[in-house]
Amino acid sequence: MDRERRDVTVVDAHQHFWDPLRVDYPWLTPSFPELDHTIGFDDLAPHLRSTGVDATVLVQSADSAEDNDAMFDMADRHPEIAGVVAWLPLDQPSEAEITLEKLLHRERFVGVRNLLHVRPDPDWVVSEEVSASLGLMEQAGIPFDFVSALPRHLEHVPVLCERHPALTIVIDHLSKPPVGAASLEPWASLIARAARSPNVYAKVSGLYPAAGERGPWTADDLRPIVAYAVELFGPERLMFGSDWPICEVAGGYEAVAGALFAIFDNFDEPGREAVLGRTAMSVYGLEVPKP
Repeated sequence: MDRERRDVTVVDAHQHFWDPLRVDYPWLTPSFPELDHTIGFDDLAPHLRSTGVDATVLVQSADSAEDNDAMFDMADRHPEIAGVVAWLPLDQPSEAEITLEKLLHRERFVGVRNLLHVRPDPDWVVSEEVSASLGLMEQAGIPFDFVSALPRHLEHVPVLCERHPALTIVIDHLSKPPVGAASLEPWASLIARAARSPNVYAKVSGLYPAAGERGPWTADDLRPIVAYAVELFGPERLMFGSDWPICEVAGGYEAVAGALFAIFDNFDEPGREAVLGRTAMSVYGLEVPKP
């Protein structure tokens, strides 16, 4: 950690834990067999210390109540976990209402996500049932983490903004831009449309080649993508995330965080403070002690 960053609150706004002995993760073995084992806080803690990260946001890894319970159990034991983005059965509005009411009484509950990107129906998120549940979240002031894998997914963000103008949407991983590709289309046009809504934020995370396309990358590969994101959102609507432990397949926590920190260090001071922590604290309502 460099000397300047010691005076900035750094929040990793996107990390995971999982325990395959306790929770079922159907996507894990096919996508990341090398990570198909229990991964907990003791595995993450050294990385937080070495990079100067003060707090994290723990994000769901399975669409299940079991994953919710496992995350909150972990957060209860480790104050460094400042917030939990949990799961709701969004396609079951009545059940979602009951579950949301329970979550609202859980300490450090800060947002909701579903693994919509692994669902066979790319239009699931704009279904009538999901819309009803998002309306409940909108009324409660709970942000929606939007994870996508296809251009079709990203096309739905403006639709959701029109239907739910008061809903805060956080696009995970900048919707996976094509790192290292000759062209950034159609991602560039679609993310620009999504960014037009002031209630849409994005995580600068997961910016490395996708599974099956893994290869060497450098901070220079990420600079044009981050610069474009800043042009669209401004640092005040962007937040740093590691996507750990998935980032282990792309060089590891220190490599991924170090590359992003090197880019953020070229921002002006308010912008750097925003993307490193202030945006996440504002969007998720985190309580993080100053370093």
